[in-house]
Amino acid sequence: MQTYSDSFLLYQKGFSVIINDFATPVEESTFYYFDYDHRWQSLNMSFPHFHNFYELMILLSPKAQHSIAGKRYDIQNNDIVLLAPSVLHRTEYRAGPPSDRIVIDFMLPKQLLEQDLAYQELLSVFHVPPPVFRFAAAEQKVLFQPLNEIVQIASQDGDRNVKNMMIQNKFTEFLYLLWNLQKDNIYQAESANEMEAKIQTIAAYIHNHYEDDLSLDILAKEFFLSVYYLAHQFKAVTGYTVLNYIQLVRIRNAQHLLLNSTLRITEIADRTGFSSSSQFNRVFQKLCGLSPSEYREKRLTSFIF
Repeated sequence: MQTYSDSFLLYQKGFSVIINDFATPVEESTFYYFDYDHRWQSLNMSFPHFHNFYELMILLSPKAQHSIAGKRYDIQNNDIVLLAPSVLHRTEYRAGPPSDRIVIDFMLPKQLLEQDLAYQELLSVFHVPPPVFRFAAAEQKVLFQPLNEIVQIASQDGDRNVKNMMIQNKFTEFLYLLWNLQKDNIYQAESANEMEAKIQTIAAYIHNHYEDDLSLDILAKEFFLSVYYLAHQFKAVTGYTVLNYIQLVRIRNAQHLLLNSTLRITEIADRTGFSSSSQFNRVFQKLCGLSPSEYREKRLTSFIF
């Protein structure tokens, strides 16, 4: 394990730390997963996905892009991307050598998060814009120290339960430092060109209004664009037709409700904007390869497609 070039972080490809696993239901889980690995362009996600848990990514390679809730963010080495549960996101790595990164997934029981005001405050950084943190070198050195200590603790011999407790304590310290330093965040989103910005706004609108009656015609009128122009530009920017994008966003949110609620499937179909349960079942089967009831029964923690 060595200090990464141009960073204060210790890094070794393939290193990982796992504390516990998913429980059933997922929201009652307590787990931590630290993953030190890399990704490259050929593994770019085809569509935004989301998790039931909190996720934090630190990029260690020069540049990448992250799409979060329909908005694109350019990120560089040592930037920290914060993803709250159920937020749709997609990382886009550039052509060339693999991009090194550290991903930390974690979950605390829902009951604890609802009752513990301190945790609520620490995790508030996941819910305020922008979802990307960038710090000067002095702040990076302080902030990354607990993560390096986690690596050192995990690499030592000793009682596993004691090590896990110390790792959790160090990660809580990291969250405290991040919360305390948020006022020093110097990240500023780069401006997209006018059309890309418009399409990102429309994509974000779909994410926020997926339960409403949406169509190409409705969106064209809402944003004062011709149907043909919107259809062409939306496909050029996102790689998806407007209809496909609407359906994918709706299915993502339906997956979340299937895993995290006791709502009937007909209610989920209605809440996610489908005109009927038969349409919902047909689209879900087409995109996911199984029915909504089968998906719920399997309680899949990774989101298909």
